[in-house]
Amino acid sequence: MIFKRKRKQQNTLPPEPSSVQEESRKQEEELKTTLSFHPDWDLSPQEKYVYQFYHEQLPPLKHNQISISGMKLIEYNDGFVVVAFLRSTLPKPVRFEQITLLLLDETGQAIARKQFDMDSFGELPPMTARPWRFLFSSEDKLVDKIPTENWKIAFELKQSPNSLQHRLDLEESWEQSLSAQQREHLQKLIETLPPLSAGEINFTGIEAKLNQQGDLIVTLLIRNGSDKHIQLEQIPLVVEDASGEVICKGLFRLERFEVKANTSKPWTFIFPSNLLLKENIDLSKWKVYPPQS
Repeated sequence: MIFKRKRKQQNTLPPEPSSVQEESRKQEEELKTTLSFHPDWDLSPQEKYVYQFYHEQLPPLKHNQISISGMKLIEYNDGFVVVAFLRSTLPKPVRFEQITLLLLDETGQAIARKQFDMDSFGELPPMTARPWRFLFSSEDKLVDKIPTENWKIAFELKQSPNSLQHRLDLEESWEQSLSAQQREHLQKLIETLPPLSAGEINFTGIEAKLNQQGDLIVTLLIRNGSDKHIQLEQIPLVVEDASGEVICKGLFRLERFEVKANTSKPWTFIFPSNLLLKENIDLSKWKVYPPQS
């Protein structure tokens, strides 16, 4: 929309106070929320007191904000429960349909992620904070161990898959065997690879060599460009050497093998010598890929 500037007129009245300045001052004002419990929550006076205590420690908000603040984390079976306050300083009630939450460690790195259906939460009144329990399962973890202290919970902001930082996902055996320098090398390698398309699963070769028994040892990065964890039960692989000829094929069966969302996992595959299709193998250049169906 285009606004035309009026010509300057004589004998004009003094300008009224700027509504823009008033709105700016209003936005800078710090606000405290009041505590609101869900109607279905049956809490004892002692429990209400605990929630009230934690609520009083929360920092103030600005006008027109929606915020989430963690209260405590409780380990539960293979997962965990986060108790958090959803807060709103909007002038109208808020109803959430679905929200995606990230659990962050003390460095700000995402260590768990889950989407929650919020139908049962109901409506959050204006200028209130409501405690809620969020159950994360083991599949929602992005790391093996979730800390019970020095963590934060946050809304996941919508962004394109390519803008998400792709991370290294290591099995426990790899965590124990790799040095800090080797882990750093793998992470840098991941950051230099071309970004994955949304939902893409990719196999990238790291190293191929023959051992003393004549077996071919191939180490890959299995890259998951999806926002969901994937389970792989079996992986068929084909290897070509520098000549472009297929030198071996194999089907590898895996047990409880998972690649977490938006991560790359290194894994080593051994092709026994009796599977090699030629004698003089040139590994100065090579590639590995799943066969086309």
